[in-house]
Amino acid sequence: MSASNITQSWILQICHGYDGPFLDCARQYASLFSGTPYKVLTVYLTGRADAVVEKGSASDEVVFLGYDSRDMRGLKLRAIRDIRRLSRSRSFTLCIAHRFKPTYVACLATGLPVIAVNHAFGVYRRRVRQIFARLFRQRLTLLGVSNAVRDDIRTCLPGWLIDRVATLYNRLDVAGAEMHLVERREARLALGLPEDAWVVGNVGRLHPDKDQATLIRGFAAALPSLPANSVLAIAGRGRLEKTLKSLVADLSIEERTVFLGQVPDVRRYFRAFDAFALSSDHEPFGMVLLEAMVAGVPVICTSCGGGREVAEGVGSLFPLGRPDKLAECLIELSRLSPEGAREIRQAMRQRLTEHFSDRAVRQQFWALPAVKKLMDQSGFCE
Repeated sequence: MSASNITQSWILQICHGYDGPFLDCARQYASLFSGTPYKVLTVYLTGRADAVVEKGSASDEVVFLGYDSRDMRGLKLRAIRDIRRLSRSRSFTLCIAHRFKPTYVACLATGLPVIAVNHAFGVYRRRVRQIFARLFRQRLTLLGVSNAVRDDIRTCLPGWLIDRVATLYNRLDVAGAEMHLVERREARLALGLPEDAWVVGNVGRLHPDKDQATLIRGFAAALPSLPANSVLAIAGRGRLEKTLKSLVADLSIEERTVFLGQVPDVRRYFRAFDAFALSSDHEPFGMVLLEAMVAGVPVICTSCGGGREVAEGVGSLFPLGRPDKLAECLIELSRLSPEGAREIRQAMRQRLTEHFSDRAVRQQFWALPAVKKLMDQSGFCE
């Protein structure tokens, strides 16, 4: 252990892995401490060492423990042992844990205050997890990535102090995301989409929670009133792929529907779309909505869950499971004037900047009463 590690104050961040959106989640929380005297050590419990992931984590140091799924079952004794060892190697002030298993490990392996970031509904509906949370409530602050997730946690854990269960939205490095966007023509070429089509995009697992069936039915219903060259492009894979393709065939819209499969770094290609539709059943947040908004693409979303919180006021909302209402939203967007489209882009940009940018959420983080209290107790000053 070096002398600098003893005297330097650190933040410990524990992530289950870096798949999907969780690499950027690590970046988001590491960036909260940029410009402060504190350094961030990010630990990935699963996943092999990867230089791209290390750079993308925006942390002062990254550790890959490389566990497989078997190591993350049961009591997770190996993970607890290794995190305990790491926690003793530096002077840590605080631990940030993403999802429940890292929260469990953090609480048992360290004596640190733990900010547990919850990215899904139902995390604390299990009785055993409720008991666990009560056991560690003096050290735990629970964050939901939306008010909808926060409220779900509060329902599961009645009696918790309100300021110990709060919301901190997911966010984007807006300027950084814009820099990586591929322009419209090149994006369509990369995705194999017609250059002259009016394209409705969707990105997500082909899973019941994402409810692409409603999207497909809504697109089919709207099609007679959409531009003649309209196309629905769905990116992602999952167990419903065969079922959804059968639905497309039943509705006789095979020539107007493209299943893109799994597209690496798909957010770079969002400018290929003229509209983006998310038909999810109670989306915890809806990061893809932010990615569409930063690309300047008008969004349509179900009026429930965290997606509504992202799109409200700047996007079109429709009731869950109502393809007829989704069809109306599609038709309305297809008839936007250039001036109307500009106004929507401006409104989306303002909402991103004010609510879902790194800068905006950083201010919210330090203003959270529970976070301020934790930091005051540990001598941290932002």
